[in-house]
Amino acid sequence: MFREKIQSTTRYVAIIGNPNAGKTTLFNALTGMRQKVANYPGVTVEKKEGKVIFNNGDSATLLDLPGTYSLTANSPDEKIATDILFGRTSHTPLPEFVICVVDASNLERNLYLVSQIIDHHTPLIIALNMIDAAEKSGMIVNAQKLSDELGVKVVATIANKGIGIDELKTAMQSHITVSQKARQWSLPNVVKEECRELQTILQDAHHLSEPDSFHEAIQLLTAASALNEHQDRYAPEVLEHVKKDHEHLDILGIDRQSVFIESRYEWIKHVCEISRQMKPQALETTSDKIDKVLTHKIFGFMIFIALMAMMFQAIFSWANAPMEWIGEGFTALGARVTAVMPAGDLRDLIVNGALAGVGAVVTFLPQIFFLFLFLGILEDTGYMARAAFIMDRMMSKVGLHGKSFIPMLSSFACAIPGIMATRTIENRKDRLVTMLVSPLISCSARLPVYALMIAAFIPQKKLLGFFSLPGLTLVSMYLLGLVAALTFAWIFKKTLLKGETPAFIMELPPYKLPSLKSVVMHTWERSYLFLKRAGTFILGVSIVLWFLATYPKIENATPAQQLQQSFAGQAGHLIEPVIKPLGFNWKIGIGLIGSILQREVFVSTMGTIYNIKDAKTGEANLSLRQKMHNDVDPLTGAPTFTILTAICLMVYYVLAMQCMSTVAVVHRETNSWRWPIFQIGYMTALAYGMTFIVYRVGLLLIA
Repeated sequence: MFREKIQSTTRYVAIIGNPNAGKTTLFNALTGMRQKVANYPGVTVEKKEGKVIFNNGDSATLLDLPGTYSLTANSPDEKIATDILFGRTSHTPLPEFVICVVDASNLERNLYLVSQIIDHHTPLIIALNMIDAAEKSGMIVNAQKLSDELGVKVVATIANKGIGIDELKTAMQSHITVSQKARQWSLPNVVKEECRELQTILQDAHHLSEPDSFHEAIQLLTAASALNEHQDRYAPEVLEHVKKDHEHLDILGIDRQSVFIESRYEWIKHVCEISRQMKPQALETTSDKIDKVLTHKIFGFMIFIALMAMMFQAIFSWANAPMEWIGEGFTALGARVTAVMPAGDLRDLIVNGALAGVGAVVTFLPQIFFLFLFLGILEDTGYMARAAFIMDRMMSKVGLHGKSFIPMLSSFACAIPGIMATRTIENRKDRLVTMLVSPLISCSARLPVYALMIAAFIPQKKLLGFFSLPGLTLVSMYLLGLVAALTFAWIFKKTLLKGETPAFIMELPPYKLPSLKSVVMHTWERSYLFLKRAGTFILGVSIVLWFLATYPKIENATPAQQLQQSFAGQAGHLIEPVIKPLGFNWKIGIGLIGSILQREVFVSTMGTIYNIKDAKTGEANLSLRQKMHNDVDPLTGAPTFTILTAICLMVYYVLAMQCMSTVAVVHRETNSWRWPIFQIGYMTALAYGMTFIVYRVGLLLIA
């Protein structure tokens, strides 16, 4: 029920704000690199903390709360934000005060959240952000007048340029008090009386404070008439009184949901009139002019596709040189270890197990880096919201709306945050459909698999004098995943999860220059997590795989024969009859088994297998892609890998559910094993069926 508020001996500050208000940019500006990212206990909502260092050497812990438009929680991330502000969590101390980031160019909408925080008697500082964007759009917000009207400290900032950060830090060091002008907005008399009576009952039954009881009273008065979801949370006398209140207000014809919202906005409108000055004839903003092109129903979509193609082309081209350097570095390190250590299993474990497995994956770090760099730039400029708007036309054809495209776009980085992002979708069926198809979007874990296959087997040819065949192959894999996701979304909306296509309303934030610091920090965080995974999980898998590929020892056997008779080789041969119709042999089978845990493990598996196989041959110092390219069947002399094999393998990885972490997140988000099991089933069948078709058609074309 209602938990005791947890206090902390250290200064603990929360930062909150609407989406697109610049909250994360401000958080990065205040904390710099002193950050850590985890998850809140028991949920998949990301928890981001950082340390703010003041000029006098003092510090405070700053918690970046999930973005929200109000304290009326409709999703898990909004509930986390509300529970922390109200001190209802056992894992996070009650913040000493709150910094609310307000977009100066969207003052009315942002002040709704501010009014709720003030109503709760929470010590508050307002960071009036993006004042430059507000001025460009024809409005000037007077921070001092706004401060006088709200009764709290207001600091004007431009977070992406570092303007106002020192002033905000100074304000944070001062004594932050509760607004003395709490609850200036008023309700109609009959609603006010019902609300006051309900507050009294809540205070008596649950020992709530005045602000807590007011918030709970609003929640109950605007809830569905049945109140089924509140049966276990409130005392019977509270629920009985609420039921009567609903009946009374409904008879009077009062809209219980809109009356509170409209009352707040009446007061907010008054505050804006006093604190904001509008230019009499504001010209069309730069954002408006750009949007005429970028959100055009024809040109907008063409530009979006071109941007995606250029992004993946650049990822493949720019990363080539650093990938070569990293690969050569691991090869040199392996050679050095070989030279200084005596022959034996320990040396083989280090060189052919740990270094070969981890090195094969870390080699693709530059591509991961560039992927997150480009996505960070698109996010920080405000283009991501336009992408959702553009894709709404296509999404509506499959029964979804543009809001579902945001999780799908997030899934280009990783399906896990993509699935977590579905919490912003109000309709349960739409949320489920989006979760079911998001893993079809090619994530960064698939990128090493694509890159390995493309680099080894797709020839370097130019098309139209600019686009390279390897780059277009990479783009085609991402497009295949997107088309598959949209197709199955349409199928699910017509069958399992029928429903009307919802209307899509989305705010388009003004364009702004990306914050170099914010983008670099985001890119570093994600790249570091990739390296951390390579140094922990993939290292562990590589060591286990080395053992399985090395034992049991066979006397007088060649490395190739030893590999075939090993535990790993036996497992590969066991599933070979199942995967042979796809053009895959037992070595690929070992990779498929290992990558059930995580997709990129396929690359480390191939690195370990080929290092063990070639440990005593002249090919020991070749790169992994060269070894795979040179590999032949000892019985037939036919190459193990061909262009067709590489394409089939990439198609399989586009469509297969090869990530148990994603399965676990779907289970946690749906609170059921039904949907993740269904997801594994349909994606595996899809991957097998499509790969079979591609292989058979490919054989016909070759013949």
